[in-house]
Amino acid sequence: MAKRRAYIDIETTGLSPYCSDLTIVGIGLERNETVQVHQLLEEGLDAERILHILDGIDELYTYNGRRFDLPFIAAKLNVDLIRSFRHRDLMYDCWNNGLKGGLKAVERILGISRQLEDIDGYAAVQLWRQYEDCGDEEALETLLMYNREDVINLGRLRRMLRIR
Repeated sequence: MAKRRAYIDIETTGLSPYCSDLTIVGIGLERNETVQVHQLLEEGLDAERILHILDGIDELYTYNGRRFDLPFIAAKLNVDLIRSFRHRDLMYDCWNNGLKGGLKAVERILGISRQLEDIDGYAAVQLWRQYEDCGDEEALETLLMYNREDVINLGRLRRMLRIR
């Protein structure tokens, strides 16, 4: 039976869970070569929903998730995904292959494409603020697309690194 994989990437308003908000949790469930993306925000952003989506998963994949995404989720939602699931942080696999930098830098090196090439973490925070402060639905849609690309590209990265 094939391994059941999930990819997680979050969006926040800053780097510290103690003075920043968790805005989006993107979860990609791998089915063969495709990734079905679930995105939780606002009222849907809770531990129970995350655990329900991840039910039956054999392994979680992140990029810098051991140091950022998963501790942020633990602090904000009181759920420790590192203890609940087998986890592999692809950043360390990249480092072991001489690929340094953030996810976007590694994607550029490997030729993994994006539709939203000009969006980064800072721009993601601005998009969330534009949505929250002004009700800008277009800003939210752009942020959701950015997060979706992060999640989907984690699967592409795993396959390019030939991680089984």
